[in-house]
Amino acid sequence: MWTPTLPDNDQPRYLALVDAIATAIERGELKVGERLPPQRRLAWNLGLNPSTTQQAYREAAVRHLVSGEVGRGTYVLAGSKEATLFHLKQQDLQPDLIDLSTNVPAIDPDNHDIELTLQSLLSSGETRSLEHYLSAEALLLARVQGAAWLGNRGLQLTASQVLLCGGAQQGLFSLLLSLCQAGEPVLVEALTAPGIKAACRQLRLPLQGIAQDLYGIIPHDLDRVARATGARVVVLTPSLQNPTATCMSLERQQAVADVVRRHGLLVIEDDVYGALVDQPPLWPLLGQQGILLSSLSKTVGAGLRLGWIVANPQWLAKVDPHAQATHWQVSPLNLQIACRWIADGTAARRLAWQREEIAWRWRLARRILGSDRLYSQHPSPHIWLHCTQPAQALVQRCRAHAVEVVPAEVFAVKQSDLPAVRISLSAASSRAELKQALERVAQALEKQ
Repeated sequence: MWTPTLPDNDQPRYLALVDAIATAIERGELKVGERLPPQRRLAWNLGLNPSTTQQAYREAAVRHLVSGEVGRGTYVLAGSKEATLFHLKQQDLQPDLIDLSTNVPAIDPDNHDIELTLQSLLSSGETRSLEHYLSAEALLLARVQGAAWLGNRGLQLTASQVLLCGGAQQGLFSLLLSLCQAGEPVLVEALTAPGIKAACRQLRLPLQGIAQDLYGIIPHDLDRVARATGARVVVLTPSLQNPTATCMSLERQQAVADVVRRHGLLVIEDDVYGALVDQPPLWPLLGQQGILLSSLSKTVGAGLRLGWIVANPQWLAKVDPHAQATHWQVSPLNLQIACRWIADGTAARRLAWQREEIAWRWRLARRILGSDRLYSQHPSPHIWLHCTQPAQALVQRCRAHAVEVVPAEVFAVKQSDLPAVRISLSAASSRAELKQALERVAQALEKQ
């Protein structure tokens, strides 16, 4: 647990603690998103009155160093000056750092699709439309193309079942905003993506975690948590779940769908990684009780920022009654590129390359780190690596070897000391860089 050494001077103790928090963030001892120690526990360790640490945390929040919620804890904010300084200093101090902490698609350095498409747009004179708002025709075309693209996931859709959104994260936020009331519990996997946690936290929706295993969430625990909380909405990632990279088996999908129907739950399925696997989505089994989110960001191009919300028309009317709110953030340029790529096969070709590259990188990780350490049995852009000591210790050792990975606590719904980290294989700029990074991680593991 982070415990600072406070100076022995006349400065008020609570201000000394605030300064210690700021210094720790600036030095990287406290990272963005990291949870600070509970106020009472920190007060005990420092020999302070709990009211002193409470006052310090309150002042730190006023300075935009941290953000805290009752029952959820206090976390370091990304936008603080100290966090920004640390990020800049870290780049200077570790020029050889390989960052495997962010889930982004692999980049093919020999690919020139963007340049060729932009040249084509310029030569055809189609850039005129980029000066205007999206037209009704462009929006309809994008919904049609989205339905066609999702046909690759085995979904037979019409345009009336599809809404556009500016990527899956914006789509998730829109769904939660439309369908949930502040204070209403939302069910998620016990280990869930930071973006899901952030959206729920911003909307003041308390999270309730569902236990997981190698095949996804455990149905009887979904049943238990649904009965205990009275929750209506569940957010799940059945395909290449983030962070564990597990895929829900067909048998497990059916069992989960049975529980959903029994309790009348509404499932928001995050399918952003779905196109990278052959397993079908959960959505077809849910009938009227499912909404699916998809995008091109993790499979075709992170910069496109285009996604789709898929549901029966009555749900879509509730989410966006005027069919306008969800697509406000969609760029006309991104839309043109995406629709072209889906129509001419470029998107499919880029997806095929992504799948092949991920499979190669995943096999490399299994060879260097050992298949027994990895949780998932499916090629995935990210892996969940088990260790024998606390995750933060491995993170620090990896950082000492100039590799950045993410500890389990970032994904845990409840405070957790689970000894595991997530490693994003596709974040490395090349296979050679990934091999170097994984060998460094293996060295860090040897020192456990």
